[in-house]
Amino acid sequence: MTTEQLRALIAGGETLDVEFKGEEHGRLSDGDLVEAVVCMSNRPGSQAGWVLVGVEDDGRVTGARPRHEAGKTDMLRVQALIANRTRPSVSVRAELVPHPLGAVLAIDVPSSPTAVGTADGRYARRALGHDGKPECVPYHYHEMLSRQADRGGLDYSAMELPNVTWADLDPLEFDRYRRAIRESKGQGDATLLTLSDKELAKALGAVSESDGKLLVRVVGLLLFGKLEPVTYTLPTHEVASQVLSGTKVEANDFFRFPLLRAMEELLSRFRARNREEELLVGMLRVGVPDYPEKAFREAVANALIHRDYTRLGAVHVQWHEDRVEVSNPGGFPEGVTLSNLLVTDPRPRNPLLADAFKRAGIVERTGRGIDTIFWEQLSNGRPAPIYGRSTATSVVLVLPGGKANLEFVRLVSEESKADRPLKLDELLVLNELAAQRSLTSDEAAALTQKSQPEARVVLEHLTEAGLVEPRGERKGRVYQLSARIYKRLGLSAAYIRQRGFEPEQQEHMVLQYVRKHGRITRHEVADLCRVNSDQAKQLLGRLVKKGQIERHGLKRGAWYGPRP
Repeated sequence: MTTEQLRALIAGGETLDVEFKGEEHGRLSDGDLVEAVVCMSNRPGSQAGWVLVGVEDDGRVTGARPRHEAGKTDMLRVQALIANRTRPSVSVRAELVPHPLGAVLAIDVPSSPTAVGTADGRYARRALGHDGKPECVPYHYHEMLSRQADRGGLDYSAMELPNVTWADLDPLEFDRYRRAIRESKGQGDATLLTLSDKELAKALGAVSESDGKLLVRVVGLLLFGKLEPVTYTLPTHEVASQVLSGTKVEANDFFRFPLLRAMEELLSRFRARNREEELLVGMLRVGVPDYPEKAFREAVANALIHRDYTRLGAVHVQWHEDRVEVSNPGGFPEGVTLSNLLVTDPRPRNPLLADAFKRAGIVERTGRGIDTIFWEQLSNGRPAPIYGRSTATSVVLVLPGGKANLEFVRLVSEESKADRPLKLDELLVLNELAAQRSLTSDEAAALTQKSQPEARVVLEHLTEAGLVEPRGERKGRVYQLSARIYKRLGLSAAYIRQRGFEPEQQEHMVLQYVRKHGRITRHEVADLCRVNSDQAKQLLGRLVKKGQIERHGLKRGAWYGPRP
């Protein structure tokens, strides 16, 4: 690390990845140093982590005190100390970085995939405190299990329950599982239908056998358990069904049924409230529900499968006046973010439980259930699902309701009837264009969570199909719905407004503005002519080249005035 890099780290203050340890009032003890490294090892994420010895909490550099003989600090001995006094051993890289106010001992600490403690059994983790500042807090056992599950190192649903026996499982739940397979329209694993209860449990990994004795796993109790054993053995499992009207609570029910029974209960309540209107497409009547059942079903199943069963808290299904919300304890698994939800590989927190749901035909066998949620919501003329309120400790999915865009539903149906079914990426783009009127390839890439070349392929395919049309060239190119689609959506006037003015009209508007106000900027041109910044630059460049205006100033300070 260079002095400049050290200064940059210090300027950023303490974070989850950077900790200051001052020595203004005395040398940091070996024990405290080791505990600081343990805490940093147990931090979230995988970015580089640093313990900076010789920097006070307020960012003042006071310098690291010598730790060894002859007034020196031996880096190899520091690294050996940490490796010998951590379990499992943490291999760090230590260096003394020069600074005008005193050298700083910088220790590069890797993030550990498993829980790290001191040799005498102390565990701490890096987290944000109640005041929003990073600190070291006690690292509890259930938090270690949760972290391992997030990183794919532990399947909590596969853990054996020594105090649960076969008698605690309900034959009716095995029948319910078989019924789910039969009703899945070929999506479930039909080979499971001929198995006995015990054979079915073994095939799903719901039980294991040791010395001729059956041991029930968490997944077995969640799927097939009787109510009382589920309640007392898995106290974290709970489902809430709530109906809210403003601040008024119309229904607030909590239950701890085994998972398939819980899903059936939620679906029956959903169907009782979900209204539907009909849309005539040609000779066919297409039902347009308030909320698509497939999206709701997949959302609830995902919440039950991917929730963190080491955390207290219920899976909440809340029906509001304008939306349905489904939330579950436990954030996204490590590596999954809001910006890659649609493209990242499936990473179930409870793989054995996820497999059991797939084999029952309840969720997508491909593991891409989130695509189903988005596609169903968009194809039914609703806004896209929203995950923006999710946190590190919970996932919150919002299915927006309100009045459906029936003409958009008609468009999707007609394209499907014409053997041109729209893919999810195309639906995302068309839905955004219907709402925002124009889109660049960069914006399409962010929307579809794909690379820009992939997004351009989607846009060009929609262009070839006559659904969108481009405007401008190169960086200034934007896309909008075609005239034909605007007409099909009943928005012909909006097309004329969005198409904007022809180049000659735009030039005339700019010249009029300059004559009246004496000057104009690129930003003002973009706002005046309803174009983006690059298109405004090209327009101004044409007028300068024709000698009708001239440029003054440089870069951001540039403006354009009349030519003398």
